[in-house]
Amino acid sequence: MGKSSGGFSEAGLRKVRDVLARHVDSGRIPGLVALVGRGDETYVEAIGTMSHDGGPPMRRDTIFRMASTSKPVTMAAAMVLLDECGLRLDDLVEQWLPELADRRVLKRIDGPLDDTVPARRPITVRDVLTSTFGLGMDMTSLGTPIMNAVFEQGLTPDLPTPMPEPDEWMRRLGTLPLMHQPGEQWQYHIASDLLGVLVARVAGQSFETFLRERVFGPLGMKDTGFHVPADRIDRLPPLYAPDPQTGEFTVWDEPANGRWSRPPAFPGGGGGLVSTVDDYHAYFRMLLNRGMQGSERILSRPAVELMTGNRLTPEQTATRTAMARDNVHVSYGQGQHGGWGFGMAVRTYRGDYAPVGQFGWDGGSGTTTYADPENRLVGILLTQVGMSVPHAARLAQDFWTTVYQEIVD
Repeated sequence: MGKSSGGFSEAGLRKVRDVLARHVDSGRIPGLVALVGRGDETYVEAIGTMSHDGGPPMRRDTIFRMASTSKPVTMAAAMVLLDECGLRLDDLVEQWLPELADRRVLKRIDGPLDDTVPARRPITVRDVLTSTFGLGMDMTSLGTPIMNAVFEQGLTPDLPTPMPEPDEWMRRLGTLPLMHQPGEQWQYHIASDLLGVLVARVAGQSFETFLRERVFGPLGMKDTGFHVPADRIDRLPPLYAPDPQTGEFTVWDEPANGRWSRPPAFPGGGGGLVSTVDDYHAYFRMLLNRGMQGSERILSRPAVELMTGNRLTPEQTATRTAMARDNVHVSYGQGQHGGWGFGMAVRTYRGDYAPVGQFGWDGGSGTTTYADPENRLVGILLTQVGMSVPHAARLAQDFWTTVYQEIVD
């Protein structure tokens, strides 16, 4: 860590390191990799070990399960198709996803699955991109018949059984009524997985192949994908989901023979990616550069503006606010201050140290990734401790609190 120009003070970066190290020294976070980028300056810290009982040290090229921080990155596939007019925002999705034609909508969110009315209109591409197509992970409605059905059908990740391949997943999704009328309410997650199926069918190739050829390849994101090849698996730490009562480190996913050791049946745009700090930095820096990577254009400027600006109406924002307010471990995140663009949170009011306009998201595997146009700043913090306990969320909060103190202009 040498002297830093680019708008960070050396003392400030020392403070960032000290705060990160304090979390590792506490024994609650085995290891982490953090990156702060500003202009041409990049500062990286790798602290601690891959495993909670020691083992190899964390390295800059350690590969992490990105969980929900996959959402802002996989969305780029849809933006490529919009730029090329392969998709239009107000196209009906049923031409590619016939399973979603002729939808029924629950009369009430907690009602029986057969107590429905017809959808007022078909589902559009815009509904999928803004997470308002009518189904989602509604954490405030757990235990309702519809949420139980979503889990029973294996439509979400993190269940004991993996999600089925995309066509079967779509078939099962098509058996359920919608929770809300299309375009009416913002809902979390399922739209991001649906996006991957839509992209694959429109493009006529797998979601992963499309992302690799059109986004990851051009950006040099060589370690990003939906699984870790065997020759790199030693760079993937175990993922822990500590016991909420005892804090004991329970392994949720082993590297060897784990969920990411082979290509998944379902490449989940909502939470399936693995990546590194440098790969994610390349992506978020491209967004800050309004779609450019050096002299090469990855996305059009208006596509980036659509993704990274708030797209929700005040009524839709109320649901976003409820999710933040009523899920305390989530509300530690940067993304709990207002709106949503395409696949990511967009800050519309200032609730802590970061300014309005910051965009990105957090992941349940202990990841946080945001960019801030006002300060030309990218911050990425990756750990291997899941959000079954609040330790990774508190670490992320302290990371952002210290990063924002260190900006000197």
